[in-house]
Amino acid sequence: MTVLLIVLGAIIVYSVVTYLMQRKMVKALTEEEFRAGYRKAQLIDVREPDEYAAGHILGARNIPLTQLRLRMKELRKDQPIYLYCQSGLRSGRAAQILYRKGYRDLYHLKGGFKQWTGKVKKK
Repeated sequence: MTVLLIVLGAIIVYSVVTYLMQRKMVKALTEEEFRAGYRKAQLIDVREPDEYAAGHILGARNIPLTQLRLRMKELRKDQPIYLYCQSGLRSGRAAQILYRKGYRDLYHLKGGFKQWTGKVKKK
């Protein structure tokens, strides 16, 4: 029982620390804030290709989270990067990966694509 409580406590501490670090690394934007800046930035959809094909924000490039480490060189460090995924979880992870590699001007869509009400392109 004691071991279970220790493991549970460690998971909770890890989750809280990760959340707080993510808030420092990436700024979560409302849809209105996201719309105001994404046209002047690198807009990256970190969902998988099938999700992207089903519908994505107009002008977004698809660099899935699973490929981000391999394709990171496609992103410029001197321009803001606007990230989004389906719910906001993967874009937060993507921001952490980018932050560790020296990218600093990072933003993500709060609530993700499922909250997006703007123009959408489907393949």
